[in-house]
Amino acid sequence: QVQLVESGGGLVQAGGSLRLSCAASGRTLSVYAMGWFRQAPGKQREFVAQITWSGGSTDYADSVKGRFTISRDNAKNTVYLQMNSLKPEDTAVYYCAARTGTKFNYWGQGTQVTVSS
Repeated sequence: QVQLVESGGGLVQAGGSLRLSCAASGRTLSVYAMGWFRQAPGKQREFVAQITWSGGSTDYADSVKGRFTISRDNAKNTVYLQMNSLKPEDTAVYYCAARTGTKFNYWGQGTQVTVSS
């Protein structure tokens, strides 16, 4: 099992920045990649970004490219999501996720990000 705990959400004005953190514990050696997803009210959960645990390869949703940066600290078993130039449409619950195979199979509890206009 892998446990994930997010932190860093909050309320920010449009154009501002936030950094989310996700600390992993448990069987972290089995983790291939970690990612961030988000779910806005009335919408489906969507992919935001992911990073491989060993090589650090990254992938982003088109909607956040150039504004969000995902990174990891292997020593701390922690992944970060630096969010800049935030827009009201970025408002959502952000979830950290880990995958040990082809699909993300471990999820955090989520952290609320609210961007005011």
